[in-house]
Amino acid sequence: MKRLGPPLRAPLILSFAGGALLAGGALLAGSVLFAGNALFAGSALFAGSTLFADDAHAAAHPCDALSCLDAQVVGVADGDTVTLLVERSGGPAQVRLRLTEIDTPERAQPWGARARQALAGKLFRRQVRVASEGEDRYGRLLGRVYLNGRDINREMVREGHAWVYRQYSSDIWLLEDERLAREDGAGLWSLPESQRVPPWEWRRGGRRPNAPAIAAASTAGSFTCGEKAYCREMLSCAEARHYLNQCGLSSLDGDGDGMPCERICRGSEQP
Repeated sequence: MKRLGPPLRAPLILSFAGGALLAGGALLAGSVLFAGNALFAGSALFAGSTLFADDAHAAAHPCDALSCLDAQVVGVADGDTVTLLVERSGGPAQVRLRLTEIDTPERAQPWGARARQALAGKLFRRQVRVASEGEDRYGRLLGRVYLNGRDINREMVREGHAWVYRQYSSDIWLLEDERLAREDGAGLWSLPESQRVPPWEWRRGGRRPNAPAIAAASTAGSFTCGEKAYCREMLSCAEARHYLNQCGLSSLDGDGDGMPCERICRGSEQP
């Protein structure tokens, strides 16, 4: 059966091989490719009256978002969070970016490391275009990432490295990509069903099977919601987990990985 859905690559409109093409007063010789509103000549991109060499603007993609920027990926934290190097008036600056509409397994979850590796393989040290819709409550930029016309957010779902983040997604085609990945047993969908815990449930306290039980269960009666609000006030990881999971004090989990007060908990629990 033919599968429907938007392509992972932006369609190429017209190509010319050999000869030369005159565009905007500039002569581009050799193999020239026209895609959207940009002209590619070899490894160079011609847009308007400026010629960009190498990969610097190969990430070009039509952008109708609130804000669009070109940047280099200089760090990959996990399967849906990267660090960008952005040129600003005051000089280069690093910006944390959270890929929108998708959610990949946390680092301690099955497939978490594989999802991170997949994203790093696609983006690390590459120039990308980000279609951004603002920032989240942690100050991270939120956006869709494009590389050479490829929708990386969509690729992560289609290859089985990410779930569709249903609470924050309005792209119905992503749900179709997830369905196809599930049918194909791609990525995390190759895991036993018991290990396929949606990351948002994991962060709310849904742990992997056979994980050590959290000590908070036996001592919860000694903790009272509302008495404490900061990691510096916590006396144990069990107490921090109680405030996160039972009291809903999400500020204790600043990076959203399900582990509160990492200075306390990181050393007290096995990864």
